[in-house]
Amino acid sequence: MNHEIPAAVNFLLVDDREANLTALQRLLERDGLNLLKARSGSEALELLLQHDVALALIDVQMPGMDGFELAELMRGSDRTRRIPIVFITAGSTDQQRRFEGYEKGAVDFLQKPIESDVLKSKATVFFDLYSERQEVIRRRDEMEKINRENARLLEESRQFAAALQQADQRKDEFLATLAHELRNPLSPILSGIQLLSMTATGEDDGDENAEMLEMIERQVHHMVRLVDDLLEVSRITSGRIHLQTDSVDVADIVQHAIETSQPNLEAGGHRLSTHLPTRPLIIDGDMTRLAQVVSNLLNNAARYTADNGEISLSVDADESNAVISVKDNGIGIPAPMQHRVFELFSQVDRQLKQSEGGLGIGLALVKRIVELHDGTVSVASDGENQGAEFKVTLPRIVKPSELETAHPRKEPASRQPLKIMAVDDNLDALRSLQRLLVAMGHEVAIAESGSAAMELFQSFVPSVAFLDIGMPEMDGYEVAERIRRLPGGDIVKLFALTGWGQEQDRARSDVAGFDFHLVKPVTKSAIEDLLSAVAHSPDLA
Repeated sequence: MNHEIPAAVNFLLVDDREANLTALQRLLERDGLNLLKARSGSEALELLLQHDVALALIDVQMPGMDGFELAELMRGSDRTRRIPIVFITAGSTDQQRRFEGYEKGAVDFLQKPIESDVLKSKATVFFDLYSERQEVIRRRDEMEKINRENARLLEESRQFAAALQQADQRKDEFLATLAHELRNPLSPILSGIQLLSMTATGEDDGDENAEMLEMIERQVHHMVRLVDDLLEVSRITSGRIHLQTDSVDVADIVQHAIETSQPNLEAGGHRLSTHLPTRPLIIDGDMTRLAQVVSNLLNNAARYTADNGEISLSVDADESNAVISVKDNGIGIPAPMQHRVFELFSQVDRQLKQSEGGLGIGLALVKRIVELHDGTVSVASDGENQGAEFKVTLPRIVKPSELETAHPRKEPASRQPLKIMAVDDNLDALRSLQRLLVAMGHEVAIAESGSAAMELFQSFVPSVAFLDIGMPEMDGYEVAERIRRLPGGDIVKLFALTGWGQEQDRARSDVAGFDFHLVKPVTKSAIEDLLSAVAHSPDLA
């Protein structure tokens, strides 16, 4: 902080005799002191209007306006009432006279002839007091200026934070809308591919066609993963990853992850070896999110391992933790890169299998989900072309017996035909879903609008209804709410079909009365599993 050079301190000397003023001046002169001289009371008042004064030395006996009268006038003005006054008198002053002087505002009396040491000592006291008071005032003003500046900066930062929050919200809304718009056309494409795969005859060019269909389906699934990644970026950066925890067996988590990653593993011809504990290993976690963790690690190993590679997945435990390890013999990770692999958009080698690459958020998501489970994730690699091993450590629950009693494993249910109503304003998506469901052996009726769906429901009386959310005039939410109020509407299983997949979208589906919230495109296996569960539910028994 820069300190300004302090202004000179002003003393006012008042005496009708020039010789006395000169004598006082010689005694008082010092650096930083400015002496104002007046030979009358009126002249002194003029100087007081022009200058701030630290001390007034006033001769009592003066013609016209004496010292006491001048002091009385000074006490009557806000500008001068606090100036200390020292009266100078030529002779002895009785007690009554001194008392009168003090009433006029005097702080002291000096008697002529003035002792120089006494005068200098008193002058120094008032000089220092005034200088210190001025420094306090200066610092007070400086602090007030700083406070005003801080208040201005705080307001600017608040406005900036609000603008950032608004921009972040607009970004989230854009990503959600983009994901929705990308998912909509993917839905009929995936349904059509899966339907063609089911109806392929294997004649003539059947093997080649089947191979092409597998390739197309693989790329559609990759596109779906990229769309999901767009939303995960937003969730990671804003800290909005929410968990739905329960007691789960790590073996179930691993099995779900392997099923999800199987297309990637098969595409590269990789051999996956697994080592799982013989007894249940129970943790408290979100099954879906933890399966996503293991799946991301498997996908990462498949992506960065040359074709026909070796990948191992093992689960071990100690007294307090479950440890999931994914190891590959791929390109490895250079030492300088190992501390960055869990950062957003970080990728080891953008040239390897670039056509099957991602956005570089998978490992960042792994780290965030594991940390939300009070766990840790680490990576080890001996360097380039030496492979890599990722380890996830999660707190375990020591007593798994209660879980097995409360959640016995269910045998997969056999297929049973259902009456299904499908509703979508996108005719391509509607027709492809209808054909896929019919190929599964179900009876299917379709409607292209919400109003048509209301009429169809009452005449067809389905046990299951797939409702697209984003329909004009009457959207899927309103259709669901109306169906629930119709006879039989309380037992029908309602599936929301939508490109919107964030937490608030799922919550809105629950409020509207949907049983399931499916994010487009929905795979054939997912539809089969859900319909199989519905077919064997007590409501439809």
